[in-house]
Amino acid sequence: MDLHDQIIEGLKQKAIPEKAAFFPRFFKSGKGEYGEGDQFLGVTVPEQRKIVKQYWKSLSIEELDDLIKNPYHEVRLTSVLILVLKYQKANYEAEKKFLVDFYLRNRSWVNNWDLVDSSAHLILGDFLFFKDRKILFDLAKSGKLWDQRIAIMSTFGFIKKNDFVDTIKIAEILLHHPHDLIHKAVGWMIREIGNRDYETARQFLIKHYKTMPRTMLRYAIEKFDPEAKGFFMKNL
Repeated sequence: MDLHDQIIEGLKQKAIPEKAAFFPRFFKSGKGEYGEGDQFLGVTVPEQRKIVKQYWKSLSIEELDDLIKNPYHEVRLTSVLILVLKYQKANYEAEKKFLVDFYLRNRSWVNNWDLVDSSAHLILGDFLFFKDRKILFDLAKSGKLWDQRIAIMSTFGFIKKNDFVDTIKIAEILLHHPHDLIHKAVGWMIREIGNRDYETARQFLIKHYKTMPRTMLRYAIEKFDPEAKGFFMKNL
């Protein structure tokens, strides 16, 4: 049994039937929902991380390429977590770029919010910090839900280094997006800016709070003091 099969078998052994029944509702995999058609084994993330730790180093990129295309959500998430760890442990710029290109090439399989949020800022956000970030703006303007979430969530890597400029620009591109998954992601990133630079977040909200989606605003002001929260909510 090769490593690819060992990983899938290891995940199946940790499957919990109750989780397998619950996850389709939690990740909205019903007809017409954002995760339509996704399949679930019922494996928790801590169990997946144990498998990641066991196999990340020895798993080939060819085997990873097969894993990331698997129909089961947990297999794809495990593959994404392995990719993140391979990227973080890479010693050379060329190796990092190879893994970033792999991520971008396979991003259509990074197709739910947990897969995006577990990887975008740790791979793209890290790699692009000192580079041209045009790809993020292309993704933000793509009209594709998961590409757009990758775009805004990648900027979390910049925020952690106190660079807020492109988060603000991409947030403005996505400001009137129709989907609440983008509202939540943008609001979350503005909140993260506010945790580090309150005034930058406040100025963004002063400019946009009357027209931005209510969910986005609520996420953005979650950690503001009661007076500031009251101002934004009462003056809509």
